[in-house]
Amino acid sequence: MELWNAITSKSPSPSHFYDEMFDGNSVRPHYAKVQSILSRLSFEERAARQSTMNRRLLEEGITFTLAQSEQPDALERTIPFDFVPRIIPSEEWDTIEQGVSQRVRALNLFLQDVYHEQNIFKDGLIPRRMIMGNRYFRTEMMRLSVPGGVYVNASGIDLIRDDHGKYFVLEDNLRSPSGFSYIYKSRSIMTHDFPELYFSHSVRGIDHSLSAFRAALRNLAPGDKADPVIALLTPGSFNSAYFEHTFLAQQMGLELVEGRDLVCRDNKIYIRGLSGLKKVDVIYRRIDDDYLDPLAFRPDSMLGVAGLMNAYRFGNVAIANAPGTGVADDKAIYSFVPDMIRYYLNESPILSNVPTYLMSRPEEREYVLERLDQMVVKETSLSGGYGMLIGPSSTEQERMRFAEKIRENPDNYIAQPTIQLSTAPICLDGRMSSRHIDLRVFALMNGRNVHVLPGGLTRVAMKEGSLVVNSSQGGGCKDTWVLTR
Repeated sequence: MELWNAITSKSPSPSHFYDEMFDGNSVRPHYAKVQSILSRLSFEERAARQSTMNRRLLEEGITFTLAQSEQPDALERTIPFDFVPRIIPSEEWDTIEQGVSQRVRALNLFLQDVYHEQNIFKDGLIPRRMIMGNRYFRTEMMRLSVPGGVYVNASGIDLIRDDHGKYFVLEDNLRSPSGFSYIYKSRSIMTHDFPELYFSHSVRGIDHSLSAFRAALRNLAPGDKADPVIALLTPGSFNSAYFEHTFLAQQMGLELVEGRDLVCRDNKIYIRGLSGLKKVDVIYRRIDDDYLDPLAFRPDSMLGVAGLMNAYRFGNVAIANAPGTGVADDKAIYSFVPDMIRYYLNESPILSNVPTYLMSRPEEREYVLERLDQMVVKETSLSGGYGMLIGPSSTEQERMRFAEKIRENPDNYIAQPTIQLSTAPICLDGRMSSRHIDLRVFALMNGRNVHVLPGGLTRVAMKEGSLVVNSSQGGGCKDTWVLTR
């Protein structure tokens, strides 16, 4: 038992944060089998097993590109994977699943409203200027009907837990959320390299979620084509998530293409091939709006397809997620999502937001500026851990610089109180330690139905004490198990 005694002796008291595996010095019931199995492994056995898993990641090319500011000499590396799973009891998952589904439905209705009737502005729930001046709002989408009325086919909703174990939504990712592939690779590694641990639990399967994903894309296709051509549009092999693009294309039977592989003819999109042109019905894009079509957006884009938006307007091709969805995952708009749920669904929010201060409101701005050392400040249009100030770990100089930025452009920033993300044990070179984690839950929308992938992606802040879990900032991942009972 020395392994588990070492973990609990290093863990801060429960008043500081919620530990997924331990309740004080006691192991939570749903982790009992994990404790039983791992406590029988020696230091050398744990280190050897971790080494085997890391080698598999390297051999399979499961990589992500780091931010240059963090690792200037090692831009691309394997995702750190930890073999101690994150386990979610069935009844706990039911609440998460219902809350994520509710949120995604409301966000989709918000996008439908914003680009058509704009009733939410007329009724005074959200200031019109916050949308019309948003960098992700696309006038090209006004009054344009999207296939099936679905703007957000695939979304990633980031959840955290406070020191009492309550779940909060931290962010909504609606443009082209990454992480699907790491869920499947994490599961593959656990079943292959640690079967005695995985098969000792009754875990909900995830394989059917890829079928649900493909079905959601297929149902966007124009007409009643029995076997539509679906293409995944990638920026190319230098993109940080290129492994995921290739994985999804292979697993779902999609054509993996770059912009140069496509051409627009008569307002239709085709793949160039040795045997001629092949018409594309659906494009699952993994590039930002700005680069989709040089005729509609950035004229210097080399990643998109000239004429794509015209083909989209004519209904000859579907795009997932729809252009313009980014306006709904802006960090300032995030603060209004609970109101959207009440407004569009006439329901009470199942999952709460983290309390959020809008810097565009003078009284909230001054409150935050007086307490920057206690706050997390985020630039509204950025993601991936960029453009953030984490007050408790910042220097006075960093806080002064952010205060100046906030005063210069208050609309560009929000602030939230620092929540000490829940922790979970991880294995580092055979030794057990504790790190902060979050949970990205993926939802797939098909018509009015929302499929929530069981478990999602648990992201790990690999640096001790760090709250930054993003892969682009050096974060790792765990397999996430939802128990069937």
